[in-house]
Amino acid sequence: MEKRRKIMESDGMINKELEAVIKLPANKRYEYFIKKVVDFEEVWGLYHDGWAISQDDTGKMLMPFWPKKEFAELCSIEEWSDYTPKSIGLDEFINDWLPGIKKDGYKLSIFWNNNDSAVLEVDTLLRDLETELEKY
Repeated sequence: MEKRRKIMESDGMINKELEAVIKLPANKRYEYFIKKVVDFEEVWGLYHDGWAISQDDTGKMLMPFWPKKEFAELCSIEEWSDYTPKSIGLDEFINDWLPGIKKDGYKLSIFWNNNDSAVLEVDTLLRDLETELEKY
């Protein structure tokens, strides 16, 4: 809880926004993710001698990603306590990461909040990112 308190009090983001967004249902956090990663042209993961990975209830591998550093930091607890947020440029994410994740047979865990996330296939995220990019 100490880490969460420090992040919530940081100057890097309006605390009320952070607190409000983290409480949204997974589908609304996913919508927020799409807009923010296109706006800022970056995606955030957690890294420590390799990227953070999780599993769903069936053992399917999941790659977690967040729209901002602060949200990723909130999840660097328990088994990820040694992990730190690391950004990935959006072009690299779309052109290199997503094809690799799909090839490996992983699903995506978008915007985990230490409770739930939007779990989806690579093609779904790619389509939604491309749709959002067309607006710019």
